[in-house]
Amino acid sequence: MSQYNKNMESVWVQTAIGAIKIITMMYDIITMPIYLALQQPWKRRNLARRVKAKIIQQDATSISYRTVDTPGEMHVKMMQNNIDTLERMFNFVTKVHTTKRCIGTRKILGEEDEMQPNGRLFKKFRLGEYMWRNFIETEHAAACFGRGLRELGQQPKQNIVIFAETRAEWMIAAHGCFKQNMPVVTIYATLGDDGVAHGINETEVTTVITSHELLPKFKSVLNVTPNVKKIIFMEDQLHPTETTGFKEGVEIIPFSKVIETGNKSTIAGSPPTAEDTAIIMYTSGSTGTPKGVLLSHANCIGTMKNFCDIFKIYPDDVLIGFLPLAHVFELLAESVCLLTGVPIGYSTPLTLIDSSSKIMKGCKGDATVLKPTCMTSVPLILDRISKGINDKVNAEAPMKKAFFKFAYGYKSKWCARGFQTPLLDKILFKKIAKLLGGRIRSVLSGGAPLAPDTHEQIKLCLCVDVIQGYGLTETTAGATVMDKWDMEYSRVGAPSSSNDIRLINWEEGNYRVTNKPFPQGEIVIGGTTVSKGYYKLPGKTQEDFFEEDGQRWFRTGDVGEIHADGVLKIIDRKKDLVKLQAGEYVSLGKIESELKTCPVVENICVYADSTKQFTVALVVPNPKHLEEIAERLEIRNVEFEALCDNVKVEKAVLQDLAEHGRKCKLHRTEIPAAVHLCKDIWTPDMGLVTAAFKLKRKDIQERYQAEINKMYAS
Repeated sequence: MSQYNKNMESVWVQTAIGAIKIITMMYDIITMPIYLALQQPWKRRNLARRVKAKIIQQDATSISYRTVDTPGEMHVKMMQNNIDTLERMFNFVTKVHTTKRCIGTRKILGEEDEMQPNGRLFKKFRLGEYMWRNFIETEHAAACFGRGLRELGQQPKQNIVIFAETRAEWMIAAHGCFKQNMPVVTIYATLGDDGVAHGINETEVTTVITSHELLPKFKSVLNVTPNVKKIIFMEDQLHPTETTGFKEGVEIIPFSKVIETGNKSTIAGSPPTAEDTAIIMYTSGSTGTPKGVLLSHANCIGTMKNFCDIFKIYPDDVLIGFLPLAHVFELLAESVCLLTGVPIGYSTPLTLIDSSSKIMKGCKGDATVLKPTCMTSVPLILDRISKGINDKVNAEAPMKKAFFKFAYGYKSKWCARGFQTPLLDKILFKKIAKLLGGRIRSVLSGGAPLAPDTHEQIKLCLCVDVIQGYGLTETTAGATVMDKWDMEYSRVGAPSSSNDIRLINWEEGNYRVTNKPFPQGEIVIGGTTVSKGYYKLPGKTQEDFFEEDGQRWFRTGDVGEIHADGVLKIIDRKKDLVKLQAGEYVSLGKIESELKTCPVVENICVYADSTKQFTVALVVPNPKHLEEIAERLEIRNVEFEALCDNVKVEKAVLQDLAEHGRKCKLHRTEIPAAVHLCKDIWTPDMGLVTAAFKLKRKDIQERYQAEINKMYAS
């Protein structure tokens, strides 16, 4: 297209958008009294501004906060019915919800080869409807599985490993173990052989529960896990499982066989107490070897009470479950669904939406079929959805692109004033929401900080409440949960009903509780959700945990500030803070979370040498966006690897990063002065990210030390 045509098109688009702005202004003036009467935005603003926590202790070095909210209906019901263990919880809800849908799995009708545009063949699923178990059936299956384990020789208080992807059988297995007071050791399905062997050997388990897909991994793992004598595998819907070629003396048993054995068994249950260990959950290990965190039944019930106090449950609610159940955040979010009678339909990232990689052309994704109302997510997935929306918008014709930009700004402005935009949602945004089935009303994000831009975009474009929570494995996930009325995008909520939040001065970082306008300091969490400590690590337990006035506390290493309404904002991390040569502190985690939202960035690790005056960055580029940058530079028909090596492309990526950093209000010293483009995608198998996809800084630094030296030399 000639420059003249482009200019004419631009003038036409600007004129059209100008006309739309005039029409909407007139519409706003005419409809304002109606919207004021119907929506009463002042009520929303008052709810957002209300004080949510009060100071319960204060001195020159620390300040502590507690929620002002009273326990909710379900919290009170749990106390009245003495529900203090996961075993009692499941027995209680089975009596309440009986034949209501409980957990569902999608039927796989077949697997076929599908030709791709590039001529390659990919295996894709032909999928049917969801098959459901009701509460009575689920509880019965769990009870049978627990008895079946006892028949196989597994004893109460004897550790047992679950190493499997998120699926219905995972929950059945876990609750079967809880019924027999067997601590469940959870290991991420994406963990490498060394991490799996470490978890198995440290907890001295003799029985491992795994899946058809992960069973082959044990052909090598069994050589370094001498205690393992039995492996139970969850069967595949389509393919028979190969059970030969494993180490001699190790029994390989189908999941259904254990339930069958338990069904005939007369062994009684062995109910746990509140203080018994429910889970030994291995942290994802961003610094060294993963640590096993001891979580009692009381810890888990405490977090469930927290979640129940925050979320309003509706009769037609449905959750789509696809995050790892080996992560305490997902396990307890799903446990709250069981407690409140919300059906859980299981999915995987490969089958989640219509365009997912395992969905056959013409077949619907899990979200379209299930039509969930709630989902849990992590920032990594929300960042990808956000980038996907931006890519789709940028690929549209100039007029559509300009209209979307106008509509987004318009909705953002009115939402900030406490209004909703039903007409605009119907015309535009509800169509985007159909991506996840069209009924999603609430997304709970946890596991890492969520970038404010991503938070706002997901909330506005998908017409959902995005609720961010904060907690660690050591605090059973639920220390704070954002209030659904909160209109700010960078805060993580006030203390939950089972927790107190304390800030303690961190002099080295200049974070003090006397800072103005808000107190700042290292976040310390106290309450019933705080773990007993680390498995077989008394020294580390003593270092990170302490008791005070009968309450257990955990030092998080995160730095926060608490606003006037009692809401916490995470502003730094002690381990991520580096002092540059000129004396300025830079927070690597903060820089990464901002730069991760730059379109060209698939993943990023920022490095700072304290003997230098600037930071540098290792970037895993997004192939599509890297090609677009190359096209801009008139570099065509060049492979991804060669583009990563191209000095001009590298310079252009650095410019894009700097521009994006300035938009995100990063300081000059925080914006990387040099960049290296990494050709490999960082996966847990490579050992550069954890199973929860958090960066392993030390390992990344060791692998790319030569490149880091080169960046500083340049």
